[in-house]
Amino acid sequence: MATILIVEDEVSINDLIRRNLQLVGHTCISVFDGMEAVQELSRTEVDLVILDIMLPEMDGYEVFKRNQEIPTIFLTARSSLADKVKGLTLGADDYLVKPFEMLELLARVDAVLRRTKKVGKEFELGGVKIDFEGRKVFLHDSPVECTPKEFDLLEVLVNNRNIALSRDKLLELAWGYDYGGDSRTVDVHIQKLRRKLDLEGRIKTVYKLGYRLEV
Repeated sequence: MATILIVEDEVSINDLIRRNLQLVGHTCISVFDGMEAVQELSRTEVDLVILDIMLPEMDGYEVFKRNQEIPTIFLTARSSLADKVKGLTLGADDYLVKPFEMLELLARVDAVLRRTKKVGKEFELGGVKIDFEGRKVFLHDSPVECTPKEFDLLEVLVNNRNIALSRDKLLELAWGYDYGGDSRTVDVHIQKLRRKLDLEGRIKTVYKLGYRLEV
């Protein structure tokens, strides 16, 4: 997984981001002002920076200008179109406005890391191997036929591994915001994935909530 520098002066937000990124397997370094970020980047090689704009000592724009070669997601309370345009025009890879959903941040982190080739496009767990780019799944090197929605659901579980996801959230992420079906379809697809991929011990049922892929 990736090494990620979190530059956020609000301790509670910094800690929340760090804990969730670590849950899915990333290594995280936390700093709390712009000058500290510049110093850390001068001595540590990182794959991604999550960078607040309004920081003590030096703002996020200036930090980014000094380290433009490192993939960066701006994270800020500034929601105006002008601020977004400025961040993206400078060359940032993404821009997320507070308040934000942690799952959205995790998805954006994963997208940037894949796009910049900082993480592989395959995932292995036990005897299961997933080729995200080719949308192929193997069990003990033998191909397993998965429907498009089964693959989408599996990808959501992998990208949010070790995090409990409600049935409604799984529907939103794997089926889309406008899906009008019953949440029981999630249960049906989970059972199929467990059976096809021998993941009964990995895809855990979270009581009265949903499911979690344990890695």
